[in-house]
Order: sequence, then C-alpha cells, then structure tokens
Amino acid sequence: MREFSAPATTAVAEDENLTDMVWANAERFGSTVSFRRRVEGTWVDVTAAEFAAQVLGVAKGLIAAGLQPGDRVGLMSRTRYEWSLFDFAIWTAGCATVPVYETSSADQAEWILGDSGAKAVIVESDANRAEVDKVRDRLDELGNVWQIDAPEGEKGAVDELTGLGAGVEDHEAHERRRGVGADDLATLIYTSGTTGRPKGCVLTHRNVLAEVRADIEAFPQLTQQGNSMLMFLPMAHVLARAIAVMSVYARVTLGHTSDIKDLVEDLGSFRPTFVLAVPRVFEKVYNTAKQKAHADSKTKVIFDKAEDTAVAYSKAQDEGGPGLGLKVKHAVFDKLVYHKLRSALGGRCIAAVSGGAPLGERLAHFFRGVGVPVLEGYGLTETTAAAAVNVQDGFKIGTVGKPLAGTTVRIADDNEVLVKGDVVFNRYWNNDDATATSLEDGWFHTGDLGSLDDEGFLRITGRKKEIIVTAGGKNVAPAVLEDSLRSHPLISQCMVVGDQKPFIGALVTLDPEFLPSWLANKGRDQNTTAAALVDDPELRAEVQAAVDDANEAVSKAERIKQFRILPEDFTEATGEMTPSMKLKRNKVAENHSAEIEAIYS
Repeated sequence: MREFSAPATTAVAEDENLTDMVWANAERFGSTVSFRRRVEGTWVDVTAAEFAAQVLGVAKGLIAAGLQPGDRVGLMSRTRYEWSLFDFAIWTAGCATVPVYETSSADQAEWILGDSGAKAVIVESDANRAEVDKVRDRLDELGNVWQIDAPEGEKGAVDELTGLGAGVEDHEAHERRRGVGADDLATLIYTSGTTGRPKGCVLTHRNVLAEVRADIEAFPQLTQQGNSMLMFLPMAHVLARAIAVMSVYARVTLGHTSDIKDLVEDLGSFRPTFVLAVPRVFEKVYNTAKQKAHADSKTKVIFDKAEDTAVAYSKAQDEGGPGLGLKVKHAVFDKLVYHKLRSALGGRCIAAVSGGAPLGERLAHFFRGVGVPVLEGYGLTETTAAAAVNVQDGFKIGTVGKPLAGTTVRIADDNEVLVKGDVVFNRYWNNDDATATSLEDGWFHTGDLGSLDDEGFLRITGRKKEIIVTAGGKNVAPAVLEDSLRSHPLISQCMVVGDQKPFIGALVTLDPEFLPSWLANKGRDQNTTAAALVDDPELRAEVQAAVDDANEAVSKAERIKQFRILPEDFTEATGEMTPSMKLKRNKVAENHSAEIEAIYS
C-alpha cells in the first residue's frame, strides 16, 4: 500500500482556540479535579474552576505588562504545574508560547528567543535567568523576564503577574482570547537541531486542537474523565505538550514531575491510569528490574523465565491466543514478577504511550505480556506530535500504528514518509527555503523512510539523511541495528558508521547504571570505570553477543563487522545529544573521528 487516510470525525471551527476548553471545563465541570500539583511532598487538587481563575489572573498580568496579540513569549522551565498554567495564560492573553528547554545554554536560548522575536520570557530558576542574562543585551526585542522560583523576599512570576493584572478587567482578557482564531499562531517550537540551527515550527491553534481531538479518539479508554496521567517528559517537547493539553481537554487529571530520580516514588503516590514516555524510559524500567533480579542466582532464573513467558504470551495474542499451558505459566509469573513491574508504574496503569524514537519489538512484547501495553506512535514537531499511533483495539507490534483521524500518510517512490492533514504545521519561522523544501502541496516530507501494510499500519525503517552508503554501494539504514543494540541493558548509546567505507562499524557506550551490576555478577570491582573496560575481553564478548543479535535482523552486507567501546557516554553536555535525546551524528563523528578511523585501520 502506498497511501492510507483516516477520515476526520470532527472539524476545527474557524473561531475556535485552545483557551475554550479552560472556560468550558470551569463553567460546566467546575469541581472536576483538573490537576494535582506537588506541594511539599503532597499532591494537592486543583479544580477546573480554580485553574481557570489562575489562568485569568496571570493572563491579565501579561496584558498589563504591555504584551500585544500575536506577541511571542518564551517559557524556560522544567516540567511542573506552572508550565501548563503559563501556557494557557499566554494563549488567553492572545500571545504565543515559545518553549525553551531548561537545559539550554545561553547560546541556544539566544537563538530561540532572538529568532522568534520574543517580547518576554518566563524562566524557572536563578540558573535559567543567568543564561538569559548572558545574552540579554543582544536580544533587542526582549522586554520582561519573570522568574517562577524567585529569590527569597521577591514575588514569583505567578504572584507578580497576578498582582500586576489586578487592575485589568476580566472582560478585557476574555475579549483578547476570543479574538484568537483557529489559524492564528499558538506556539513556535524549535526542532532539536541534530544538524545546524534549530528551525521554528509554526503551529496554530487548529494544529493543536486537531491533534488533541484525534488523540482522544485514538485513546477512548485512557481519556475517560476521572482518569489520570503523570507527565515527566520535558514540556518543551511537542509530544508532552500535546498530551498535556489533551488531558485538560478530556478532563483527565494531570500531574507534573521533573525529578526523574524520584519517579518511581511519584508514580506510586500519584497512581496514574496511563503514562507517556520515550523508549529509553521503558528500557530503564526493564533494565533496572533485570539488574535487581540478576543480583541473585535464584531470582535471575525466575526473571528470565518470566521474561520469556511474557514475550511468548504477547506474541500468542497475535496468533490466535495463548494455549492453556502458557496461560498457567503466565498466571504464575504474574504473581511472582509482573505485578511488581506494574506496581513500579503506580499499580493502576492500564497502558503506556511511547514516542520520540523506535521501541524494540521484544521490549514491546515484554510490556504487553506484563499487562501494560506500550502504544507506540510516530510523529514530529512538524506534525504537532503524533501522525500515527497504535491503539488498544488496533495494535501491531513492530509498527507505529495507523494514521490518526484526519491524517493521510503516503509512501513516496523513494520510500519517504509523507504526511497531510490538519496536524501538519504551517511553515518554518523566518525560513522560506526550509519551508519550500519540506512542504509541497500540503504534504510534509518527513525525511523518514517507511512502508504501509495492507491494513494501513505504518512501519518506520530509517531516516533518509542517515542512510549509509558503503564503498561497495550498499545502502544501510542504521536505525535497525542501533535500536537492537540499545535494547541490551549494558549498552546506553550507539552509532553505526561506514559511509564510503568497506564495511559497517559501530561506536558503543556503556550504561553507567547497569555497569556496576554487570561487574558484580562477574565477581569484579563494581567501581571499575567504563574507560578502564574499553578493551576488556569479557566485556567485549558481552557487547559482541549484542552485536551478533542485532546482525540477525539485517543482510550480510549490512552487518556490523567491527565496533569500538567508548570511555564516556554521549550526552547533551558534550553536544552529542539533543535535549530530546536524539543523536547528533555529525558531532559524534567529529568528537570520535580517531575511534572511527581505528575501526578501518
């Protein structure tokens, strides 16, 4: 199949915008708990009526500060309740939100705030403010800088803006928000920038509303009023943002947390109905459970058998259902192992949603077998998050599901994935050349390679720009090999190399959390560093086994022949990863050119 369309069930009206849901909820479902916010270790309820009042108060402050309709306002903060509060307040004031990752450097913040022409910015902390202050004299259009966590003795941004707007009449703010139409700018999200400067994606109120309504249609069981979800992904990422807005629209109780170290504790106390995560989170949950189990020879055997049973049980669901023997084994391991894994997600989680990168098939089968199906989807900033997704009633592991309602996916002659529909962005900000290259007759050229099966399920096979062409002329998509390698608990990151080389090689980094456990299981010093192990025969044999497994999925000419273990992991600090944890291949190749050359020497 070369094209598949999912018809839209609802249209976005010309006069609709993202603030409508806040006042519809407040007026009709005022006592509904819209949020639970963490206050001194306790989850405190925020009703729909209370949220609307807070949004209105902050929006009036933005108006009093002189912001005009259409002005861009930067928002640089970790994931927290105030992120959602400011997002809706900025829209209520008729303005547009420009997210900035809170990990951004001064240079990155300068580019985003300067290119967007931001008139104001809301930062979270002293550290964020310091980064903005470094470049403020070069940001001619930037006026106010408000800080959420203000220094002692000063008002935080919420209180400061609410006080500032006390003299503004309520009707002024309502007139502002009602003056915003569906095709007006809602948010300017800058892409991660794996190559070159990030580009600003123009997303309208129509784009986000179309995404939200399609998500609700895709997840009817998860988005019932009264359900809950805990957001821990960065809100500057389009996927987290879309799901957060979806939660408000559907009256799903939303919580926020940014402290990943305490995530298991937060999940246990919040007890969400579903979670949203990137594959690395699911890999960590699995690897941590396996690491603990492998610390003891008896629990190691139990966990490994439970894992095999979960995978077999999941696969059987696609092949006519599990037999009696498998059902019995699954029930036994449910009591011994699976319920503990579900407890780590809070005990009430009926499903999880994953995006941002591919999820390994075995891992997907494992979680479905455990009782928490991971609904993998696919999308980009330019498609306002998901363009396709697996749903509970239509689930095919190894694919990213079918197109969302109102979206069409086409496979071009060169196998590039093209997307069309109301979720597709308007244009790139200040970048007509990039817009012309990416958008053609309403079709967004994603740069990803894929295929559609006879039922309309989309499978992503690689990235067009990342295709490696060996010296022998063989085209190799690195994603298949890299995804398989990253699923091994000992491996954190990897990058396949071999462009214009005689064979395929790979750079591999070790997972710092799992490495001590592996060393202990081998009876070795747990404090041994990765740098001391790059040439260790026993470790290399373990990585070689993972490479051998990955090679099984590709042809002989595409297999990894040589690899190098690096002494340090790829990180955002080294410039080798984006804030959304995507690999910057050019930077990795530059930083490790000697290791790459050594593969072929």
